Amino acid sequence: MAPKNRIIIDTDPGVDDVLALLLALSASPEDLELLMISVTYGNVPRQSCLRNVVALFHVLEKEMAWRASTGRPLYKALSTYKPIVAVGAEHALEDEQLVQDHFHGSDGLHGVHEAHPELSPADTWRTLFDDSPSPTGSSAEPPSYSRYFTPSKTPSHKEMLRILREEPAETVTIIAIGPLTNVALAAAEDPAAFLRVKELVVMGGAVDVPGNASPCAEFNCLADAVAAARVFALTSPDPASTMPPAIHGTSVLPPYPTGLPRRLPLTLFPLDITTPHEMTRRVFGGRVQPLVEAGSPLARWAATFMNGTFDKIDAILGGNESGEGLSLHDPLCVWYMMTRDDPRWRAVDEPEDIRVETTGQWTRGMQVVDRRGRAKPAETDSTVQTHPEDPMDAVKFDHIPGDTMGWLSHHKGNRINRMIESPGKDTFAHILLDTVFA
Repeated sequence: MAPKNRIIIDTDPGVDDVLALLLALSASPEDLELLMISVTYGNVPRQSCLRNVVALFHVLEKEMAWRASTGRPLYKALSTYKPIVAVGAEHALEDEQLVQDHFHGSDGLHGVHEAHPELSPADTWRTLFDDSPSPTGSSAEPPSYSRYFTPSKTPSHKEMLRILREEPAETVTIIAIGPLTNVALAAAEDPAAFLRVKELVVMGGAVDVPGNASPCAEFNCLADAVAAARVFALTSPDPASTMPPAIHGTSVLPPYPTGLPRRLPLTLFPLDITTPHEMTRRVFGGRVQPLVEAGSPLARWAATFMNGTFDKIDAILGGNESGEGLSLHDPLCVWYMMTRDDPRWRAVDEPEDIRVETTGQWTRGMQVVDRRGRAKPAETDSTVQTHPEDPMDAVKFDHIPGDTMGWLSHHKGNRINRMIESPGKDTFAHILLDTVFA
């Protein structure tokens, strides 16, 4: 039986990214097939992000052996599918200086590699993704955990395009839970092939709430605002109307061609919806600590970086008497793909014209919406006839003096499907833990 949804996850593993990957790998194979993990920079530099992905499979190999020996349920999706792991961008499109999120620690997982070296892969994993010699100077057999994935030496945006070309149109969804650089590179290289995607699910931005990386910007949008703006522009009837201006005189990537086959279906998960979906220390510990004591390698590994996260939250809040937890930003997008037929998922009534600021001194990465509430020309009688004797000779008037950026144009602006409600913000943490640590 074919899975309901086939996905590519573009990610910069930190903590909530790893939880998202674990959720996807522990999903029912009838619900979800993970075709590819596309690695980018973000929470930490790209190579550290890649190391965290490889370490995840290293730990899962040990977890599968432990579960088999104790008669516990195995990860069915992990045994059924073998995702490609490919490496993508090292920095933003037009800025080589990384905007890093130190919330997750210097390695992205709060020191888990130093705390548990036995759960971290040997450095030979690097040879899976490039042609450098092994640390011992001799060729070695691939590590045993690599049987769970297919390493690729092709840049991830090219692998992304290959999958979209080879699979039937509109059957593969991309879940982007890091900076959108890889996605923007794929869209620029072959827009027609990229638009064969079924849906692009984006975790990023803040619409009606404050940002988390600046007063008004969420981290993923701030890390590569130009990439986000370019990707969002593909949702517009006129992508040129919302494309970002060149920051350094010329753009790194070319403009999109005219006559694209369709608009990009983009579903946005900004901080507005993701932040309330929390996991507290109490909930996590109650579910996972017994597994740590029983000998689960995955529970021991996850407990280290999760407790590091809770300690960080406590330090930020000065004690955290409110019991605030980790917001499950990235896992929420995977849960959406696992349960997207649930009618309790609710998006805005009409797609919104949400744009990304790319040049502001204080507002870079901000998601901007027009709150003026003014009518657009197409909402009024905007048809003018140039030759009264010819009823077929009519044009649509779509211009308002002073509206040079097209905010009031019916034919310009982005069309973003923003998610505003889920099947349960108070139950998701329990569902995630029950699925991953079954």
